[in-house]
Amino acid sequence: MKVIADFTIIPIGAGVSLSPYVAACEQVLTDAGLSTQLHANGTNIEGEWDEVLAAVKLCHETVHRMGAPRITTLLKIHTRTDRDQSMADKIASVEARLGGQRPRKTGSR
Repeated sequence: MKVIADFTIIPIGAGVSLSPYVAACEQVLTDAGLSTQLHANGTNIEGEWDEVLAAVKLCHETVHRMGAPRITTLLKIHTRTDRDQSMADKIASVEARLGGQRPRKTGSR
């Protein structure tokens, strides 16, 4: 079964900067051949159910090997059986409703 997952891995007891751990997980996901889209608070993953869950498990194993004693993961999984839908399809659907008008971006002050 194909899934679209929103995955956030949170190493605990690993210091302030988490980017090395996130980068390591991004590499795991890429090596697994999964479609991904990094965002500010995690990664969207697209692939077959078993492959996505196996990659999430490997991310945990990798981050533990890097020295994180604890990990918390947030994982939301989307499935549908009525038709195939990709991450790009979901984004395009919303953008079409916006009529080409993107919401105004806010910057730091």
